[in-house]
Amino acid sequence: MDIRSLDGDDPATIALLLPGFQETMSHALPDDPPVSQALLARLMQRRHGADRIVLAVFDGDRPVACAKLGLDLGDPGGPGHGSLWVFPSFRRRGAGTALVDAARAELRGRGRSHLVVDAPHTPAAEAFAATRGARLRGTSLRNRLFLAGPARTALDELAARAVPGHHLVRWTDRCPDALLASYARAWSALDTPANGQARMRAPTGDDVRAREAEAGRAGHRQYVTAVVDDDSGEVAGYATLFVRDSPMADAGETLVLASRRRRGLGTWLKADLLARAARENRELALVQAWNDVRDDAATALNRRLGFRADSSWSTYSLKV
Repeated sequence: MDIRSLDGDDPATIALLLPGFQETMSHALPDDPPVSQALLARLMQRRHGADRIVLAVFDGDRPVACAKLGLDLGDPGGPGHGSLWVFPSFRRRGAGTALVDAARAELRGRGRSHLVVDAPHTPAAEAFAATRGARLRGTSLRNRLFLAGPARTALDELAARAVPGHHLVRWTDRCPDALLASYARAWSALDTPANGQARMRAPTGDDVRAREAEAGRAGHRQYVTAVVDDDSGEVAGYATLFVRDSPMADAGETLVLASRRRRGLGTWLKADLLARAARENRELALVQAWNDVRDDAATALNRRLGFRADSSWSTYSLKV
């Protein structure tokens, strides 16, 4: 076995890793549609404000395991946060251990503090983490919403429940120029860490445009619904959804400013977003969304919208 560093933004990397990744996800999430090239490209690409490390273990010319880590450039001593996969046909041969050791060495050389990895919450993952001395930091729920039948009807009904004093603005891929600065200000209130992504400390319109371009490069269309205050014209909340050439889409962020919560804005705007995406993409059958098990508000919102948890994923931390 040898370990190579790859470019996550290179289409050749995606083509090389896709067969093994499809095999891995068919075992981990057997009820999901097959992993598409666009999904893997989105997972591997370098995100705005972050650097990216992609390492792969090879047996000859065949990749048998890989890891992708994001490094927040605004936190030079912070962790490398990402995911690690050993392809099913090559497990229990030391590839995972070799990959962890290589990732720790790479992070150590860059002055980083910890390796942080998300993995399915399984006995095998727990045992592997224990042998490496990793600490459990938290657990996230993976939720799914099927967009047909009663669930779709319920979404349409929730989307019709407007909140007085506010209106919705909808777009795909590009925020309207008139709303750009306000949307960036709302984004700055987001404080939930995301796997491999940088925390935007004071985002500007340029940051919004960079993130829009990033999704497009990975073959995704970014759907956004924002709720806007009628009097001030300021964005009070927003939700994002990433649609690709697949029956499954990924929910992104859902944010309502703290001063506007408990009014039903989150339910209204996210239901509208999901219903619109379903109308405009007939092949879209389900949406997946993630939330921390400790985030009661996000858990309750997803349940109101019809999402149901089907698995849990753990986050482990290991000093480098």
